[in-house]
Amino acid sequence: MVGLIAPVARLIEEFSKLPGVGTKTAQRLTYHVLRTSEADARALAAALVSVKEDVAYCSVCCNITETGHDPCFICADTRREATRICVVEEPLDVLAIERTSEFRGRYHVLHGAISPIDGIGPERLRVRELVDRVRDGGVEEVILATNPNLEGEATAMYLADLLRPHVPSVTRIARGLPVGGDLEYADDVTLIRSLQGRRAMERG
Repeated sequence: MVGLIAPVARLIEEFSKLPGVGTKTAQRLTYHVLRTSEADARALAAALVSVKEDVAYCSVCCNITETGHDPCFICADTRREATRICVVEEPLDVLAIERTSEFRGRYHVLHGAISPIDGIGPERLRVRELVDRVRDGGVEEVILATNPNLEGEATAMYLADLLRPHVPSVTRIARGLPVGGDLEYADDVTLIRSLQGRRAMERG
C-alpha cells in the first residue's frame, strides 16, 4: 500500500483476508494492534499460532478438538445418546445447539454446505465420514440442522437421499429459524423450538 511502511501494510493485508473484514476495518484493527502493549500483541500472535498448532479434528464427528483429545469431549461422553446424530455445517453451530441444553445426542460437522456457485460439492465436505458412521449401525435418527438457506436446504436434501437406506429416521429442524439465517446467531428459544419441531425429510 502506498505511503505505508512494510510491516503495517502486511498486517492490513492479512487482516483483509478475514471474512467480513474490508480494507477500512483491516486498517482499524492494524492501528489498534499498533497502539496496544507489546505483551497484548504477543498474546494475540501466540493465540493465532496456537489455534493452528493445538487444534485438531475429532476422528468421530469431525468437530474441532484440542490436539491429543480424540475423540472430542462430546463423543467421549457416555451419557450422550449415540443413537441420535445432529448434522451441522460448522463448529459454531454445535456451540449454538449446546447452549439450549435441549439436544443430548451427538453431532457431525460437515465444515460447509454444498454450493455449486462457489465450486463446493459433497466431496469437499465431511459427507463420507457421516455415511460411514451411519452405515456402521446403531443410529436411529439423523437430524439435519444445516442452515435454512439455499445451500443448507440443498445439502439437507442431498444428505437425506444418501442416508435414508441406512437409518430409520432422517429429520430436518423446523422452520423456527428464519430463512437465510445462521444457527450461530439464533436465540436459544428459537433453536429449542426448531429441534422440538423437526420433521421427516421428504424424498426429492
